[in-house]
Amino acid sequence: MLELKNISFEVSEEKESKEIVKDLSLTLDNGKFIVITGPNGGGKSTLAKVIAGIHAPTSGKIYFDGVDITDKSITERARMGIGFGFQQPVRFKGITVHDLICLAAGKKLSISESCEYLAEVGLCARDYIEREVNASLSGGELKRIEIATILARGSKLSIFDEPEAGIDLWSFQNLIQVFEKMQEANQDRSILIISHQERILNIADEIIVIADGKIIKRGGKDEILPSLIETESVANVCEKYSAGGKM
Repeated sequence: MLELKNISFEVSEEKESKEIVKDLSLTLDNGKFIVITGPNGGGKSTLAKVIAGIHAPTSGKIYFDGVDITDKSITERARMGIGFGFQQPVRFKGITVHDLICLAAGKKLSISESCEYLAEVGLCARDYIEREVNASLSGGELKRIEIATILARGSKLSIFDEPEAGIDLWSFQNLIQVFEKMQEANQDRSILIISHQERILNIADEIIVIADGKIIKRGGKDEILPSLIETESVANVCEKYSAGGKM
């Protein structure tokens, strides 16, 4: 279980402080598929990075499975079972897909063991296992390889920051299938995704709407999603709400 208590995060801009996340408290149970959505600049991605350990909160506490991880690094959190997928996955010149999966697992894996993780994300292992993680791979391929590394790490909590960014429609459709498979296969593990995409929102157990650094609405998809898709986009309705409208 993940628990955030009164989390705030601020940055300095031109000698002034700007609060991105504002005294936010949140509990996420195990075995849930949760999507955080809301307007651009509302604090969603920042919150994901605070949970992963990329940013340190200005104030507040973070607990994971009852352990205070507020001051732990991203590496320490990864060892405890928190995995993070970036909007733009990192490329590693000179490192093969097999090498990367072994690094994620923290041990030497056979080719066949690594191939099992690639198969789980819908990639033909023989076409990828010895390829370098470089510019020759498309955005969709990199996203799925990144998910394979998170699976190899055995993450209890997998966080993805706008996984649909920079990939084509075909890759996005396959990505949805990967998330659905993860959801079905890991009943004791949680998935947390930052996204505006209706198809991702539609497979969530729970949707959390964040605007202006605060949670403005939370509930099951049957409760939250209809009010979001009535307008042109999730971002538009959230901006309207944060400006004083009602959902």
